[in-house]
Amino acid sequence: MSWGTELWDQFDNLEKHTQWGIDILEKYIKFVKERTEIELSYAKQLRNLSKKYQPKKNSKEEEEYKYTACKAFLSTLNELNDYAGQHEVISENMTSQITVDLVRYVQELKQERKSNFHDGRKAQQHIETCWKQLESSKRRFERDCKEADRAQQYFEKMDADINVTKADVEKARQQAQMRQQMAEDSKADYSLILQRFNQEQWEYYHTHIPNIFQKIQEMEERRIVRIGESMKTYAEVDRQVIPIIGKCLDGIVKAAESIDQKNDSQLVVEAYKSGFEPPGDIEFEDYTQPMKRTVSDNSLSSSKEGKPELKFGGKSRGKLWPFIKKNKLMTLLTSPHQPPPPPPASASPSAVPNGPQSPKQQKEPLSHRFNEFMTSKPKIHCFRSLKRGGVTPEDFSNFPPEQRRKKLQQKVDDLNKEIQKETDQRDAITKMKDVYLKNPQMGDPASLDHKLAEVTQNIEKLRLEAHKFEAWLAEVEGRLPARSEQARRQSGLYDGQTHQTVTNCAQDRESPDGSYTEEQSQESEHKVLATDFDDEFDDEEPLPAIGTCKALYTFEGQNEGTISVVEGETLSVIEEDKGDGWTRIRRNEDEEGYVPTSYVEVYLDKNAKGAKTYI
Repeated sequence: MSWGTELWDQFDNLEKHTQWGIDILEKYIKFVKERTEIELSYAKQLRNLSKKYQPKKNSKEEEEYKYTACKAFLSTLNELNDYAGQHEVISENMTSQITVDLVRYVQELKQERKSNFHDGRKAQQHIETCWKQLESSKRRFERDCKEADRAQQYFEKMDADINVTKADVEKARQQAQMRQQMAEDSKADYSLILQRFNQEQWEYYHTHIPNIFQKIQEMEERRIVRIGESMKTYAEVDRQVIPIIGKCLDGIVKAAESIDQKNDSQLVVEAYKSGFEPPGDIEFEDYTQPMKRTVSDNSLSSSKEGKPELKFGGKSRGKLWPFIKKNKLMTLLTSPHQPPPPPPASASPSAVPNGPQSPKQQKEPLSHRFNEFMTSKPKIHCFRSLKRGGVTPEDFSNFPPEQRRKKLQQKVDDLNKEIQKETDQRDAITKMKDVYLKNPQMGDPASLDHKLAEVTQNIEKLRLEAHKFEAWLAEVEGRLPARSEQARRQSGLYDGQTHQTVTNCAQDRESPDGSYTEEQSQESEHKVLATDFDDEFDDEEPLPAIGTCKALYTFEGQNEGTISVVEGETLSVIEEDKGDGWTRIRRNEDEEGYVPTSYVEVYLDKNAKGAKTYI
């Protein structure tokens, strides 16, 4: 089967068919390109999905991934990321192995087709030219024959006419002979051209056209084979990534099988175990006796020296406290019982560069404050805002024992890592200094003394810090007895050197929340109060705003519970002055605290109870 013999007269149809074949190939290339774009888009969406659900660094969400279920989910996200990578591989392989090659092949195919059909048209034009020559020779031979026949008839007519002169007859005879010769020449020329045309025509239909059509046929068959190979490659590209995709899916299954519900339950215990003992039974107190009520061992106060004595983790502490609302109790413990500072003499901020300081007053006994709570309706404070406005103690004493132990252990580990890092740096500097001493041309050894001293000083500071936290950790774990007052003061002295704003020693404190001027034991007692209810009542709603205020002077709230304001600043009022000279305000729903009432101009809402303006 050959197109040259079977389709010798279908030149135009073959031209259309081959063009259609190229169009089909270009359509397939477009299909593959769109498939690669889909694969890339799908891979990108999968990667974005994996990234979206990845835990954020240094966030609470990252801590949740210690559970086996969360670890399995994280493994699933990682496997999904690898799964997306395989779709990118599919796109890359299809582009390099199919699209690029086919685009180049199409260009070559178009050039080859153009050349073949150009040769065919050239052969057609040649045979048409030969045909025109044959037709022209044939018409000339026919014309000459007719002219010779007319000349012969005229000569015979003149020869038969007796009235014609001999000269005219001779002239007619010569004309007839000349026309006859021209007819013979035209015949010979026509015969020669006819033979030549027949030869050209035979070569055209039996040699040139078959050869050209054979090339076109081979070109078309190569195109068909090429598109078939591309389809096989298309399938193989997908088949090559199936094992890796299978491994990704196997990884997801393995991660799912690694989930251990018992281990997760144990992690929950370790994460939230407080270390407290359950509350004991409340003893019966007989009020029928006509005697003064004595303070039992389940009350919040002790008659010893008129000061409260709160035992950490003891039964007496847990018998009554879980039934007391935290914000009410903290209101009694932290509400202002000291006069606020007077307003500055000048409205200029420079008049009070460090802010006013509250005068120190002796705190009331805890038992008296608790009796006040039982007999009167105290102010309601949001404990969350008190936490937000305050500073977390450095020894994590506001945490339950078990959580405190974990926090201290983590802090010790971090400090040890820092010490190791600084030690390695010191060793490196020491080695470099030794090299400089042996080879002075490489550098000046004295230039490293300052850096070496700085690193050594940092190591000493870190070691002191680590020793301090290790002592607290040992105290929590029960390896060491409770620290003495002298140890507490030494610890507080070191804290004051390294952290000016955070201190755990027995230094005097000044705050609108109450005057902290007692010994460290009393301060620790109030820390215990804050710790006991820290986790139980942390979901209370913040107090609503009852009005607004404008700062008349600049106040730098450097004490715990206060808030800094700038002259002219407008803030929200959430608790008005209760007669103690302090007003509680809020800024941007995030920051709140107390400011002296004389430092602000308050505008309460009309529907607020007891609305009035303080200037």
